[in-house]
Amino acid sequence: MRRKRNYKRTIAPDTKYQSELLAKFSNHLMWQGKKTVAERILYDALDIVATKEKDADPVAVFTTALSNISPLVEVKTRRVGGANYQVPIEVRGNRKQYLAARWIIDAVRGKKGKPMAARLADEILLAFKKEGEAMKKRENVHKMAEANKAFAHFAW
Repeated sequence: MRRKRNYKRTIAPDTKYQSELLAKFSNHLMWQGKKTVAERILYDALDIVATKEKDADPVAVFTTALSNISPLVEVKTRRVGGANYQVPIEVRGNRKQYLAARWIIDAVRGKKGKPMAARLADEILLAFKKEGEAMKKRENVHKMAEANKAFAHFAW
């Protein structure tokens, strides 16, 4: 039986900055369908980024941070002859964005003590400088792929 075809959904750009990337990120940030809360958190975080980085555009800082976090390779488990192998594969463009957004949000949700917008702004600035929890996660994924490079011939 064939799978149902996966249709690409078009996402409307966000209202304040007209950026599709920010709209996608706010969708990932959203909890229990509360989109306005997620957008407010994101916009407050970008305002904090704008005050801390005086001469830089906050959307440009955000896109640079997201591209710094996005992984180049990841490992997927393949079962070959009764054994499981961690096979390194290249990451597609959409998945790069998704993983980067998820890692930033997971790092932010893991911290406590500050409001969500302040934590998000801090993590965006750390990612912009190639530091922080999300960057650590990216480095761990790259190390795992490098360690399992010998199994790359199992990728198909």
